[in-house]
Amino acid sequence: MKSEPSSNSYRWWVVGMLWLVCVFNYADRQAVFAVFPKLEEEFGFSKIQLGLIGSSFMWVYAAGAPFAGWVADRVSRKKLILGGCVFWSIVTLLTAHCSKLWHFVVVRSLEGFGETFYFPASMSLLSSYHGKRTRSRAMGFHQSGVYIGTILGSWVGAILAATVGWRYGFYLFGGLGTILALVLFKILREPGRLGPEATSAAVDSPTAAPPLEFRKVFAMLWARPASLFVMLAFVCANFVATIFLTWTPTFLVQKFHFKLAAAGLSGTLFIHLASALIVPFGGWLADHLAMKRNGGRLLVQIGGLMVGSAFVWGVGRANEVSWLMVAMVGFGLCKGFYDANIFAGLYDFVQPEARATAAGLMNTVGWGGGAMGPLAVGWYTGGGSEVVQMERMSQAFGACAIIYVIGVLLLWQAFRMERNSVKLVESPV
Repeated sequence: MKSEPSSNSYRWWVVGMLWLVCVFNYADRQAVFAVFPKLEEEFGFSKIQLGLIGSSFMWVYAAGAPFAGWVADRVSRKKLILGGCVFWSIVTLLTAHCSKLWHFVVVRSLEGFGETFYFPASMSLLSSYHGKRTRSRAMGFHQSGVYIGTILGSWVGAILAATVGWRYGFYLFGGLGTILALVLFKILREPGRLGPEATSAAVDSPTAAPPLEFRKVFAMLWARPASLFVMLAFVCANFVATIFLTWTPTFLVQKFHFKLAAAGLSGTLFIHLASALIVPFGGWLADHLAMKRNGGRLLVQIGGLMVGSAFVWGVGRANEVSWLMVAMVGFGLCKGFYDANIFAGLYDFVQPEARATAAGLMNTVGWGGGAMGPLAVGWYTGGGSEVVQMERMSQAFGACAIIYVIGVLLLWQAFRMERNSVKLVESPV
């Protein structure tokens, strides 16, 4: 039975339910990065081998995203979200039994396949409950689950690794994620595709918005070239994000001599808690600007990346822990402004019946390019003494500022294309 998307109370409960799933989505993928020093110690993995473990998830995640989006525009998004949660949680449990490099590469690849269905389906489902007036806020609140999951995955995984063994974090997150999915099967409801902009009759009709073929989605995006620049900017943002997600705990352990548990917490807390706190405001600001002018959400993203580039550079150049933490908090705040509008910004250019496919394509572009980040840093920092490796890692972190600036230029071009546009894909509600 479909729920009425305009129901104010339930549509925000949906945000909360998906927020919980998102927390486990990111805790499961982040936990392995927190134990990289332990894997390096126990199995003798090199930096480039660790980078391969990190990138294998992202390559499969990116490759499967168009298929995931295509499927999510055609079948129950609820079943994809929760079925995917069960699948990736089981894979997380299996990670605890890995002992060879190829074991880790295989399970991380399977995890990427399971998780690739989540964002196309969940963003499409949220857009069915939240129209133009509340979409960035809803997706911004949901995005905070990314940061909380990242913090918990890194911190809890590191604490357990330092006390009882690196495998126990995977047992914990995998088991709890499976239970959560089974509970939500009872209470999460699938809405109609058209969302709150449609009439009640249209929302309740299963044939009101037939999904578009791939070629028509491509044609739609090609007709709005600003959407292509938005996707390319996502490559830049993701390239930087994946480097920080993968290497920050190791960076803190080996350059600043943090204990493993402290590195697992600090490596994510200062960046991602700052993002979690600011992202609702970033969503509100974007919704406000989007009601006043075309490309309003892009302005928020441009500001986030432009100011954030200075803080990213500061992380790489910091030699004192106090300055490092200031730079990480500043980076996290700016990142939150960008992240609140990753999919909400794209959906200003995409019809409702193609949103999951478009999100899948965006994930392919963004994660496909971003996946090169951890491997590139592993390759660049490999070899030489630990001091040399950490100096090279510092240089790599600082150079991410250049990538952010490129993202700013791409988003500015998208904004210039859209500011004089008179046709939007939906009417304000």
